[in-house]
Amino acid sequence: MPPFTGALADTIGFRKAILLAFSLLCIGYFTLGFLPYKATVIPGLVLAMIGGSFIKSIITGTVAKNTNEETRARGYSIFYGMVNIGSFLGKTFAYPLRLQWGVESINYYSAGLSLIALITVFFFYRSTVQKDEQGKSFTEVWHAFVKVITNVRLVLLIIIITGFWIIQQQMYATMPKYVLRLVGEGASPEWIANVNPFVVVISVVFITQLMKNAKAITSMAVGMFIMPFSAVAMASGSVMQHSIGNSISFFGLFTAHPITVMMIAGIVLQGLAECFISPRYFEFFSLQAPKGEEGLYLGFGHLHSFLASLLGFGLSGYLLTIYCPDPNTVAQELLPTAYEKAHYIWYYFAAIGFMAGVALIIFQKVVKRNDREIHGV
Repeated sequence: MPPFTGALADTIGFRKAILLAFSLLCIGYFTLGFLPYKATVIPGLVLAMIGGSFIKSIITGTVAKNTNEETRARGYSIFYGMVNIGSFLGKTFAYPLRLQWGVESINYYSAGLSLIALITVFFFYRSTVQKDEQGKSFTEVWHAFVKVITNVRLVLLIIIITGFWIIQQQMYATMPKYVLRLVGEGASPEWIANVNPFVVVISVVFITQLMKNAKAITSMAVGMFIMPFSAVAMASGSVMQHSIGNSISFFGLFTAHPITVMMIAGIVLQGLAECFISPRYFEFFSLQAPKGEEGLYLGFGHLHSFLASLLGFGLSGYLLTIYCPDPNTVAQELLPTAYEKAHYIWYYFAAIGFMAGVALIIFQKVVKRNDREIHGV
């Protein structure tokens, strides 16, 4: 959806689009909480989906419109830090809400925050885009969209970065079931997942500043080669468990399961990789956008989320079935050995991350050569 909602935002103006977005999110989440029936779940999800797709393109487009080439990387690092503050707080409150008041309460919580955002935008948000810059005909929007989807350089970059996000998606696709099945029902995947936004919030501005003199592709390449090690770290928890048992003591203060410890270590590496990749990825896309088409281009840039979710969750289900199945589907006598190779799952994702890193290096070299030929340097 973001390429289309981003184009619409370019047409109607960002302020109207963001008001529409938070209205849809508020109604969608409230519907999911108040009417949790089969007939209303899909419409509620669709409303939340469309609202969310506006947010992705509008906010990244707003950063593009309010920064220049020198300040853009820092602008996106601040934006990304704020996103992960929301991610951290969302998970932090969702866990006790679910335990105390049931899963429906999370929808009311989300609807309430969307309403607060809607009111805030209505009273305080003013677009910095001049009126004569806003508004495009449908034909102009369509031509711009065709121009984007036929840009081979951008399409290839999206496909390559999808490799990173396939691994990142496993924090939601594979990790919860993996931890609960290997560590036990007492594990808390919500808190483990919260490590990622925590690391991003405290690191992203610093890392972006550290890499400010490096090209966007170079910074992304560093992150891409960190990602395979995150998957290897996650796999090593099971290996460590076989060596030292089910408990690691930390200076006698507390103990933790080896799988939990190494899962956290892997997610820390993922968070650091994200700091190298995501702000510079959005910077790269925004610099390709002609004036007035920032929403469309940044919306198109979010297609990696769609591809990574589709491929990452599908692969996760397949691998979990083979290596870490639902205990209710395993014969009782086979349970003691059912999870001996569960950690193999992470080796598949490590391989995907490594191949994506190599692909980005090749992409960088080809782009540099083509630019040299075009500009005669």
